[in-house]
Amino acid sequence: MRHTYKTQGTCATEIQFDLNGNIVTGISFTGGCNGNLKALSVLADGLTANEIINKCKGINCGEGFKSRGTSCAAQLALAVEKAKGLNT
Repeated sequence: MRHTYKTQGTCATEIQFDLNGNIVTGISFTGGCNGNLKALSVLADGLTANEIINKCKGINCGEGFKSRGTSCAAQLALAVEKAKGLNT
């Protein structure tokens, strides 16, 4: 099933992905750092929802006072959590 998630606090504005059972595929981002997000999409493709959540949740973009408090990877974790019904 295809899911769309509107991100918060990142340069990317949206994440789309398929969730088939517990496997995440077809990840794409709208906006953001094109090369990095293509790499993230390829590296995360085929992982389980729990693997993505465990690996990506809590990653921040920037550091110190310039930290965004989130990142595109962390937003992917939140999107997958929401798709799995683990958050609202």
